[in-house]
Amino acid sequence: MPDPYVLDDAAGTRLQLQDYKEDFKVSQWDVKGQASWKLERGQHFREPGFPSWEAFARGDWDKSLQLMDEEREFLAEFTGKAKDKGIDLYRVRVVQQPIDPYLQWELHLLRLRAECGELIRVASMEHVTEYESQGPLPELVTFGSEILYRVVYNDRGELAGAVKFSSPETIAQAASLTRELYEHGEDLESFFHREVAPLPPPHGESAGG
Repeated sequence: MPDPYVLDDAAGTRLQLQDYKEDFKVSQWDVKGQASWKLERGQHFREPGFPSWEAFARGDWDKSLQLMDEEREFLAEFTGKAKDKGIDLYRVRVVQQPIDPYLQWELHLLRLRAECGELIRVASMEHVTEYESQGPLPELVTFGSEILYRVVYNDRGELAGAVKFSSPETIAQAASLTRELYEHGEDLESFFHREVAPLPPPHGESAGG
């Protein structure tokens, strides 16, 4: 069984939301020829300011999907830029059953990201819990061998910043964890068709807690 995964925030630098956004914009393109790994563990978040999420939150599912598809060109351009720089974009999305309404919305968005070239797989709780004897896994983003962020959310589930790490050992461990979950995960498309496509439209943010 894998060892529990523990990340010591004291070894990193806390970035408030705006500082994190600015740092992220620069860092994501500084890993030419390397991989970016993203691990999403939480089952429910809030994304105020994102039009598709706003429509979902107020219960307008059709409008939410329409607004989501309007992101296609931007996502295709983003993924194309990464490809031109030799950056492979990997993502692992942990999914717990039954699927939270928010996560149902996000899985539609992730499917769009995958159609635009992002490499995404779904990890089951059965495998993830092997690492969680000391608590849920964190939300992680690694850029090559240089940068690791533990993404921070507030009590409402809204993005609040990150803790940034630069230790090569810490970054390598986080990337290895995400890669291991990815290798054991299921391709998003097959999971989506089996578990997400048959679901009725969610009833908005109030249904998600």
